[in-house]
Amino acid sequence: MIIISILIFIVSLLLMGIVLIQNSKGGGLASGFSSSNQIVGVKRTTDFLEKGTWVLAISLLVLCLISTAFTGTTVVDEQRSDLEEVIGNAVVPSSGFDDSEAPLPE
Repeated sequence: MIIISILIFIVSLLLMGIVLIQNSKGGGLASGFSSSNQIVGVKRTTDFLEKGTWVLAISLLVLCLISTAFTGTTVVDEQRSDLEEVIGNAVVPSSGFDDSEAPLPE
């Protein structure tokens, strides 16, 4: 479980970094490397960043779903048993009203 949490943290950091590198209009930090990187080119760099964003976003979603699947049932069951214990030990205060004298609804 801790491994999944660490992976979620790492993927989140990578996703933040790759999104900050991009510009909404296709420029961003990737456009600054166009003059020094004529072999790959700007178009391929932006394609790589876009594909990387999709891969990281999908992997973050899958990791979160896996994390929820592992932790969801045990935590809920423990909380439910604690709640049942509290309800079982609860003292219901008397209202001072005798139910036998209550008028019947029409």
